[in-house]
Amino acid sequence: MKAHVTAHKDYTVSRIDDRLYGAFLEHLGRAVYTGIYEPGHPTADENGFRGDVLELVRALNVPVVRYPGGNFVSAYNWEDGIGPREDRPVRLDLAWHTSETNEVGIHEFADWCRAAGTEMMLAVNLGSRGLDAARNFLEYCNHPGGSYWSDLRARNGRREPWDVKLWCLGNEMDGPWQVGHKDAHEYGKLAAETAKAMRAFDKSLELVVCGSSHSDMPTYPEWERVVLEHTYEVVDHVSLHMYFRNPEKNTANFLALNHKLDRYIETVASTINFVKAKKRSKRNVYISFDEWNVWYHSNKQDRAILDGGNGWPLAPGLLEDIYNFEDVLQVGCILNTFIRRSDVVKIGCIAQLVNVIAPIMTERSGPAWRQTIYYPYYFASIHGRGTALNLLVDCPGYDSEHDDNVPYVDVSGVHNEEEGTLTFFLVNRCGLEAIDVEVSLKGFAGGTVIDHQVMTHTDLEAVNTAADQQNVRPRSGSGARVADGVLAASLPAYSYQMIRVKL
Repeated sequence: MKAHVTAHKDYTVSRIDDRLYGAFLEHLGRAVYTGIYEPGHPTADENGFRGDVLELVRALNVPVVRYPGGNFVSAYNWEDGIGPREDRPVRLDLAWHTSETNEVGIHEFADWCRAAGTEMMLAVNLGSRGLDAARNFLEYCNHPGGSYWSDLRARNGRREPWDVKLWCLGNEMDGPWQVGHKDAHEYGKLAAETAKAMRAFDKSLELVVCGSSHSDMPTYPEWERVVLEHTYEVVDHVSLHMYFRNPEKNTANFLALNHKLDRYIETVASTINFVKAKKRSKRNVYISFDEWNVWYHSNKQDRAILDGGNGWPLAPGLLEDIYNFEDVLQVGCILNTFIRRSDVVKIGCIAQLVNVIAPIMTERSGPAWRQTIYYPYYFASIHGRGTALNLLVDCPGYDSEHDDNVPYVDVSGVHNEEEGTLTFFLVNRCGLEAIDVEVSLKGFAGGTVIDHQVMTHTDLEAVNTAADQQNVRPRSGSGARVADGVLAASLPAYSYQMIRVKL
């Protein structure tokens, strides 16, 4: 089988916002406790942060991390996480039916972000609380001093403000499962007034309003229209979420799900443009895809805790999907979609970063390791920065539940002018045969392959574990070459590849 791709220097999508490769940490399961924070762990630093996890996170060059939730934030009192630890209350978390000790709050998370080399993306509670708590949290974080909340921050050990610029106005407020769930008009009005108050403090803030929790919601996409009509002039991004499932073990349908993702993005982008036109606005609003990942492996094992059968445990194992090689292909396709839609998707957050549906896993008092999906996320974050190319793809395809004529080769391309490189991320969705790919490089002078990474495995169900951390990993490829302005490579059946060309 053969495929042909045309990459032209002048045919581009957009400059990619680095924040497209962000992540998410929620007070859920073991994401925080025994994930990033475990005092007494052999690698823990003086603040209790696991050094082995920090090393793996730093390698990803994560630009921004969303915190503290997620469903958790909709009943969270941010004040519980400040002041002396011994004075902090233990609360019952209604979202995940667990107990929260509040050992980690905004000060600790800010310290962890500094150690990890990332920026904070904070969410305010618009479920059980509202405008007043949001403006107080903002003042606590960002005001230099001389006010009640900023002086309290200084007394709690942090004199300089954190100056957090990116804020989420609640989480999944369209969901009936959400504490404080509201209809679109209720939420839109509250979000608009909260945004106005926050902008009265600082006009340079970037604010994210809640869009649909997923594209199968009965209120989608009317939710986006109503909410944006209330908030368009005071927000910068609308939040979307999507999780990818394959409980039927149908690989062909599973690997076509990014076509559903693409329609989701296109529909919301069109809704943004409709509201912009209706309001005769000059403002641009973009998409923050701040929760995405594969999530279905752990559903059955989580039910006992989520249904309350285990009481209110502290940091139990929840949503601990163990990812396989098939999930590598899916995550590669998702990231390719975000790169191709980087004109409208400016922020992305893989959900989540450690232990909870995450690329990094840990054992209590034990090791940390890379899950299979760590690698496509790593390659995109490190090498997917620059300008997304508008590629022309000619490739055989197949019909699926989600779309017809789904191309067997899913590909994105990034031109980094500063480095003088082209990077292509390719997934072969075909499990029966290899595909020979030729990429015509139009308008690019010369070129030499400088890096070629291949991920493939004989078993789609293959996983990485604490005992076998290298079972699924990338290996150096061979045979990719540039000649006469054409990049040629062979993609094995069911494979992920990254090919970098020095121009």
